[in-house]
Order: sequence, then structure tokens, then C-alpha cells
Amino acid sequence: MKQTYFTIIKNEPLTSTVYRMVLEGDTSAITSAGQFVNIKIDGLFLRRPISVCDYNEKTVTILYKIVGKGTEAMKTMVPPSQLDILTGLGNGYDTTKSGKRPLLIGGGVGVPPMYRLAKNLLAEEKEPVIILGFNTKDEAFYIEEFEQLGAEVLVATADGSLGKKGFVTDIVKGLSDYTYFYTCGPEPMLKALADCTTTSGQLSFEERMGCGFGACMGCSCETKYGSKRICKDGPVLEKEEIIW
Repeated sequence: MKQTYFTIIKNEPLTSTVYRMVLEGDTSAITSAGQFVNIKIDGLFLRRPISVCDYNEKTVTILYKIVGKGTEAMKTMVPPSQLDILTGLGNGYDTTKSGKRPLLIGGGVGVPPMYRLAKNLLAEEKEPVIILGFNTKDEAFYIEEFEQLGAEVLVATADGSLGKKGFVTDIVKGLSDYTYFYTCGPEPMLKALADCTTTSGQLSFEERMGCGFGACMGCSCETKYGSKRICKDGPVLEKEEIIW
């Protein structure tokens, strides 16, 4: 973990509620797809945890949805404002278990970490299949960015306004040649995927966090191997260890 001041170089809407923020600063503590950052926002006691969408030697990109006071404040921030950010948080995804053709399944605000994961797997000469789920076409984002990576992209919307009508599980149930799966999204989606997938996989959980680095124990959950902290021992857990 590292505490660093980052400079906002871009903050733009992708949909009516989802924004992309690009920040410049020391990214050396970010080492894996699936990690998150914890952002200090003036006037609010707790930092806001946001998944890393992408990063390089100088910048980190995050996608966030307006859901409360913290993200509402972020929406109004303009370059070159600075933010106090904790980086290098969480365990991230392990790509060594992926096999040749893994599924990457993102639902809503669970989509962002799938982007960097897809880049990493493609760099390892794997053939990931990206499955993205949204409620409606108007809420969909980052589809073109995934397609530009060269990966196969499948989309589901609950109302059928884009892609397959239904949920990401409806797409997964129609596939049989995948070797593993990675996912991030709301817990009901994660449980449904754990039930319908035929391989092992890694699931990233969303949880309310106090500190974000394992000190307060506020985000602890029980697994088959004992208590784990979502912020430090997670947010990525393996399918077989989860107690639903």
C-alpha cells in the first residue's frame, strides 16, 4: 500500500451516471488487475474504494458510478485538482489459473477491472471471452474499448435493448468451451455465476470498507478457510472457498 497525491488529468461522463477519471501520479504500488484504490474526499470521513480499470507507469484510470455523496463530489472535480489516494490495495486476480480460454464477466460497475485483466491475459497469449451485463443500452459502457483489444465481447441487457435479453448467466449457460472464469459485480450475480459455471473461478466482491487495508476488520467475511477481510485478503476469492 502507498499513500500518494494524484493529479486529475481527465474526468468525463461515459453515461448519465458513469464517469471515467484518469489520474497522474505514482502507480508503482499497483501490481495486479482487480486491485482497488481508496480515495480521500474533502468533508467525508471515510475514503471511497474504487476498482482500478487500467494503469501504466504514470497514470491510473478508474470508472465510477454516481451512487452517493462521495461519487457525486467526484463528478464535479476538474483538472488539475489533486486527490489523496491509497494505492496497491487488495489481492487482485491470479492469471496463472486461467487456462487458454477464460471467461471475464462484468456486471455494471463490476465491468472496469475486467478491462485490465483482459489486457493482461491477451499479453499472455490467452483467448479471453468478455461478457458484459447491464440493465439497459443507455447504461452500457466500455464495450468498444474491450472490442478494440481484440477480444470476443458478448453483451446482455435485462430489457433486451442491447445484445442478448437477460442476464450474463444466460450467456454463460450457452457456452461450454471455457477453461476458467473471472468476475466482478453485485453479489446476486456472483452467486448465480458460481452456481451455473462448470469450472473453477475467481470472484471479486463489493463490500463497505472502513480503512481499506485490513486494520479495522469492518469488511470481514466467513469462508471455508476461516474469516477473511475483503479489502486485504480479497476482494478476489476463489469459487470453492465461498460460503453463500
